[in-house]
Amino acid sequence: MNETKRTEEVTAEEPTIELIGVSKWFGNSQALSNINLTVHKGERVVVCGPSGSGKSTMIRCINRLEEHQRGRIIVDGIELSDNLKNIEAVRREVGMVFQSFNLFPHMRVIDNLTLAPMLVRRLPKAEAEDLAMQYLERVQIAEQAYKYPGQLSGGQQQRVAIARSLCMQSRIMLFDEPTSF
Repeated sequence: MNETKRTEEVTAEEPTIELIGVSKWFGNSQALSNINLTVHKGERVVVCGPSGSGKSTMIRCINRLEEHQRGRIIVDGIELSDNLKNIEAVRREVGMVFQSFNLFPHMRVIDNLTLAPMLVRRLPKAEAEDLAMQYLERVQIAEQAYKYPGQLSGGQQQRVAIARSLCMQSRIMLFDEPTSF
């Protein structure tokens, strides 16, 4: 990775995300090499670099979708290791928008947005739908709520993915190339 840009002042609080000497390999190919990064509450960080430089791998490690082999990753005071309870706790509070959106094609937009809040946050259906509509309005595609992902353009699908992640009201948000909105 070439460059990390920060906005907002760094606070004296405990970091929200901390990577200490993180390394990751895929077979003989090293994707991350001794990465150190500290992000505090309210801070926005943009990681820039060419394709294949490890940006997506790094954020997938922060949400433990990929396992790092060296170093430490601490998210909201919880160290990511093989402890499944820690991984689940982090995933409940870390939202992620993927490059490929990962929308369920057999479910309408509104159902894609309400599924996790109802299952994970245990929101009643009506409350989850109200929340979903608020975020669809925020990303300016509320009129698409009852369509299927295949009926939407790529940019609209990306907005649905952003709204879906926001519906979880996570403390931390990770975006993997959110360029259309």
